[in-house]
Amino acid sequence: MIEVVDRQLVLGLGGTVDYELRWDSAVFDRLAFEHRVRRHELTASAPIVDERSLLVAVLALVAAGTGAERFVASSEVVEAFSSHFEYAVTLGGTGVRAGLVLDSLGIPSVQHLVSIDDNVRRLLPPGVSFVSSATEDTLDPHLIVQYPVGARVRLLDGDIISPSANRLIFANDPPNREMRLAPALGEVLGTAGVFLVSGFNTMQDHALLAQRLDELQQAMRALPADALVYYEDAGFYTRAFSETVRAQLLARIDVYGMNEDELQEYLGRAVDLLDPVDVTSALAEIRAIIPVPALVVHTRYWALAVGPDAAEHRAALESAVRVSATRYRLGDGFTAADAVETEGMARHRGGAALVAAVERDVPDAVGVPAFSLDVETPTTIGLGDTFVGGFLAAHAREGEQP
Repeated sequence: MIEVVDRQLVLGLGGTVDYELRWDSAVFDRLAFEHRVRRHELTASAPIVDERSLLVAVLALVAAGTGAERFVASSEVVEAFSSHFEYAVTLGGTGVRAGLVLDSLGIPSVQHLVSIDDNVRRLLPPGVSFVSSATEDTLDPHLIVQYPVGARVRLLDGDIISPSANRLIFANDPPNREMRLAPALGEVLGTAGVFLVSGFNTMQDHALLAQRLDELQQAMRALPADALVYYEDAGFYTRAFSETVRAQLLARIDVYGMNEDELQEYLGRAVDLLDPVDVTSALAEIRAIIPVPALVVHTRYWALAVGPDAAEHRAALESAVRVSATRYRLGDGFTAADAVETEGMARHRGGAALVAAVERDVPDAVGVPAFSLDVETPTTIGLGDTFVGGFLAAHAREGEQP
């Protein structure tokens, strides 16, 4: 068991300022008409260089009901697109959102940031301290599009309707692409019980990525030998870069997490998340690619861990699923009491059956079914980050036990 009592939870590597759009089909209808968008043009793989190409990518992903993270040619494109909508300014990045979750549960953390501005200073709560590599204030917002199930947008030649709710991220963020490490990182890692690594997915210069990984490994030498290292995958702008990260860090990663979109992107195929045979096969494939002590896959229906140390993380999976479900139904600002209330709610029956079948057929698998929640306005933004925060919260509480 990881003992983190009196030790810090250090969460990195970069935070973001997010513009969370309020979904408005009427605005999308107007933009689609103004830009003369037709169904055959919808693609999420073309370069996003202006307002029209960003609109086309959003509509393609909404029509498919998938989540994604995509690179945009400039922050000006994000600003221009956002200006058509009402939006909230929030903080993002896996480490930051996980830290906000931990703070809501009464658990302090230390952030490693690569950018800073007055939004960050204003929105970080007192329980979240930080070290930063930034030498000046900058703002490169991430556009977050959260869409509901059944969202309808009218195009010139027909409508699109989202088959499920999900979230999209679009950004051009130089500080996160450069991922400079703070000189103080090694010092704070020296007293860490948990270290969360994420954010390399936005880098686009391979030589710079290799340099940052070397610098990170140097800083990680200060980690206590029993510190838990959690790596959360993400949508890599350049997928081959994920192989470079794994080659350098895999030997020190205790828990490697990913969501359903990232699982399917690795495998290059769709996975029926409620079919035990398909999921068991997918888990076998992904663990061959990523052999770690505990590989965690979290989806809308279930969360599973496989690997020799997976059984150690059952309580963490339960905490993660409960906390992310609480965010799904309540959004920002939920409390520990809200998470306790979620615990008594119904689980997804298909997810529970899937977990039981996988635990039966895969000797080292442990799993937890997701909750089945009927929410009029669910929050899909940051659910994976919230999952990570809930997971790490369980390990922090283990350390508090005598």
